[in-house]
Amino acid sequence: LVTNAGSNSKFLGVLDFDVRGGKVQDFRYKLLPVFANLLPADQEMQAHIDKVRAPYKAKLEEKLAVTEDLLYRRGNFNGSWDQVICDALIEVKGADMSFSPGVRWGTSLLPGDVITYERMMDQMALTYPATTLNEFTGAEIKTILEDIGDNIFNPDPYYQQGGDMVRVGGLQYSVTPNAPMGQRINNMVLKGKPVDADKKYKVAGWASVQEGVQGEPIWDVVSGYLRDKKVIKGVKINTPEIVGMKGNPGIAG
Repeated sequence: LVTNAGSNSKFLGVLDFDVRGGKVQDFRYKLLPVFANLLPADQEMQAHIDKVRAPYKAKLEEKLAVTEDLLYRRGNFNGSWDQVICDALIEVKGADMSFSPGVRWGTSLLPGDVITYERMMDQMALTYPATTLNEFTGAEIKTILEDIGDNIFNPDPYYQQGGDMVRVGGLQYSVTPNAPMGQRINNMVLKGKPVDADKKYKVAGWASVQEGVQGEPIWDVVSGYLRDKKVIKGVKINTPEIVGMKGNPGIAG
């Protein structure tokens, strides 16, 4: 059985069955990497892609900045591409902290690579791109993180939903995945000070699933940020302290 695996057509998933006596005796699953630059393109498909792409070609190939860091999106809690998005939201929206959805798709960039408009769009091609700036109390921020955390770490798989943990900018915290709902998120710190449960903070975000949300699209926010910076370097990832998961690379890795 052969399937598309991963994002951006990076792998083929191959599931081999050992069937004897009318029963499955064994199975093996392998990921086969697809080296697109070594495979000749299907001419008909390439012509179709070129035709569809033509009206947007100049925009997609615009050079926004150069990265000196490895930009990726692969962790359960964070990634350097996510951090760039979070940092852009804080700076452009004038926020104290920021949230970005926990998705994993998008191509990685190596140090020295040019960040084109297309490579940026790889990270945020959603149909609900509006950015927001809201005021939440410290208690409300904890509730939001607890709710998202329960979608991911609920011990009942039928209650697990969504992607990975929301990415954060500016905020440090600890998370205990195996703790009960309401007790996973602790030690929230902003700019070296504990988050006050009663104090209001400006929180920037995007990709709200609520209807009628208005705001500048995330790609306008990030593209402007990248044009202004010109060079992306020294990205400091907001990594939460993960409690009780030592030796578990599936969560803490």
